[in-house]
Amino acid sequence: MDAQFWLGFINIIILDLVLSGDNAVVIGMASRKLPAHQQKQAILYGTIVAVILRVLLTLIAVWLLKIPLLKAVGGLLLVWIAIKLLMDEDEEEDLELGYGLKSAVKTIIIADVVMSLDNVLAVAGAAHGDFLLVLLGLALSVPILMGGSRIVATVMNKLPWLVYVGSGILAYTAGQLLVEDKIIHDHLVTRADYLTWMTPTLLIGLVLGAGYLFRGRRT
Repeated sequence: MDAQFWLGFINIIILDLVLSGDNAVVIGMASRKLPAHQQKQAILYGTIVAVILRVLLTLIAVWLLKIPLLKAVGGLLLVWIAIKLLMDEDEEEDLELGYGLKSAVKTIIIADVVMSLDNVLAVAGAAHGDFLLVLLGLALSVPILMGGSRIVATVMNKLPWLVYVGSGILAYTAGQLLVEDKIIHDHLVTRADYLTWMTPTLLIGLVLGAGYLFRGRRT
């Protein structure tokens, strides 16, 4: 329990607050239209899945980093999720039949797979190999995810236009994953630094534009 331990602990708290935000946005957006009892279930299941994924990814993080274009594929999946959440905004489904809960949990799982790797690597780096700190980081992420998801779902139900803000956040995260991919970074970004801000910006425009056009057609 020396100074380095506490410094690492404080860093992990900050990282969890920052990096768990995207996951909380996905869980909150995916569960916002469910009935109250199913919304609690979706948030609980989504949080459990997110934590389990972080444990598994911690164990295989080094191997995963060797897979070419892994982050790029994850970024494209996240773009699809952001658009899908906008397209589902006006869906009139019978959520009581269980389809809504299954659909929400499926969306949460896919998004968590994409976004948890960066979270795990950041926390592992802050822990400097201290397994106790890694476990503390995982434990801290549970209340952050559950509390944050409930807040997001509640606020978005009261202010529906915030769905666009949430999708924009996911699109920005997708752009970051794309430009941080080793192959894309080494072959493109190093030769054109402006891609670091242009790619997320373009993806935000793409996602919001696609959602707006889709809702306009349905109207």
